[in-house]
This record gives sequence, structure tokens and C-alpha cells, in this order.
Amino acid sequence: MGAMNLNRLERIAKTEVEALRLKLPREMAARAQELPVVAMARPTKAMVRDGIEPDLLGLFVGPNCVEGVESGDPLPPEILLFVENLWDYAEGDEELFREEVRVTYFHELGHYLGLEEGDLEDRGLE
Repeated sequence: MGAMNLNRLERIAKTEVEALRLKLPREMAARAQELPVVAMARPTKAMVRDGIEPDLLGLFVGPNCVEGVESGDPLPPEILLFVENLWDYAEGDEELFREEVRVTYFHELGHYLGLEEGDLEDRGLE
């Protein structure tokens, strides 16, 4: 994985997520605070078997805030950030890694807020 270890990547990712949350509009920030963010190295083998791309950068799981628990989704809502994939995508550039964490987090937060891929693209968050 180069010169960066997983714990350091996780710390950087969490720092970037917290910094971005502070810049969000109040209502969006409140929604973001209730949504856990989990840093993982890469998608698990089980995730890949279920159709998740092994090089995916981030993933929102669970019901979005519009659907809520009534959706019947058994998973609690959370954002997964695949920090080793983000590091690889950034080609080992820490500043680019930080930027990709922010972009990926914001994209997945958009899913939680009920935006579809087309909505995210319209907002430049694809």
C-alpha cells in the first residue's frame, strides 16, 4: 500500500469528514451527524460476491433518511469509505486522497439524503 498505513488513512479520512460536516448547511449537517462513517481498507470478499466492485471508493448502505426504518432495510444507515482504494485512486498523493475522501463522502451523503445518481451528477457530485 505504499508508505501510508491503514490507521493513518483512517485518521485522515475521519478528519476530512469532520471538517466537511462543519461546512454543511445546518439542516444537512444535522442529518450528517446522525450518519456513522466507517473507514474500511477495501470491500470485503462477501461484498464483492454480492456485486460490489472491488475498487469502489465509498458506499452508502441502509435506508436513506427519506425512507427511514419503514423501508424494511435490515442494515442501519452508514457510509463506508474504502480508504486503501481511495489511496490507490489518489496514487499515493495525500492532498488528492483528502480531496477524494471529501468528494466520496459528500456523494454518499447525497444518497442518504435521498438523491439519486442523476441528482448527484446535476450537483457535480458524481
